[in-house]
Amino acid sequence: MENVLEIKSLRKEYKGFELNDVSFQLPYGCIMGLIGPNGAGKTTIIKLLMNLIKKKSGEIKLFEKDNLKNEIEVKERIGFVYDTNYFYENLSLEKMKNIIAPFYKQWDDEQFYKYIKMFELPLKKKIKTLSRGMHTKYACAIALSHNAELIILDEPTSGLDPVFRREFLEILSEIIQDKKKSIIFSTHITTDLERIADYITFIKNGNIIFSDTKDNILGNWAIVKGAKEELNEITKTVLKGIRNNDHGFEGLVADRKIAEKTFSNKAAIEKATLEDIMFFIVKGENHV
Repeated sequence: MENVLEIKSLRKEYKGFELNDVSFQLPYGCIMGLIGPNGAGKTTIIKLLMNLIKKKSGEIKLFEKDNLKNEIEVKERIGFVYDTNYFYENLSLEKMKNIIAPFYKQWDDEQFYKYIKMFELPLKKKIKTLSRGMHTKYACAIALSHNAELIILDEPTSGLDPVFRREFLEILSEIIQDKKKSIIFSTHITTDLERIADYITFIKNGNIIFSDTKDNILGNWAIVKGAKEELNEITKTVLKGIRNNDHGFEGLVADRKIAEKTFSNKAAIEKATLEDIMFFIVKGENHV
């Protein structure tokens, strides 16, 4: 199997929002970052993967199996960390684990207690006493303790301190080293993805802007800085987003080589970060 996940022409409609013909895929042994502004459709995609909401049309395959026809089988192979806590608040961490573990044929108690110790979690305390960060750590311990082949994370590092966030990213990187596991990681913290992601999928207003390898994106997209006199009908065609300031303009381009040829040394061209790309596409005066 080449791809752990394949999405084709996926559609979902709400009042005032439409997920529009979304298609992308994720190979085995890779981490995909799912980025976009609030309300772009990231959580909707994740809910559709997990069959928590019903799609209008399209196809979702997990492990080369339809996610609806084979729901129990594919969910057995998925570790899921959602951005909201769904554990029983009045139970201790250990009692909650005892309820969850029997649902997974490959549950590994040794693995669970390893993560509990690593994350410094209080097993005997009630879940309602945990901080947001500790809730996330506990959800991650559960998700990582049944040999899941696909880990789906929805904003897992929000609420975590920088030290544990760095440690958590290292754990995710280690998980995929055997090339048998993959991760989908939805987050607003783009620096986390620059550190560990292999692929980036950017969604805005329910549409895929791009889905490509991180190396291709960071190697091709760039920021152009120049005087306003350099803006004309020709140069504007290569810019995906423009921000004017007192000193001139800054613009985003999707192809650094085309930008270098178009502006011909009359503007500075710098490497774009994922945050730059998001900012200019969402907030730029011209945008895709």
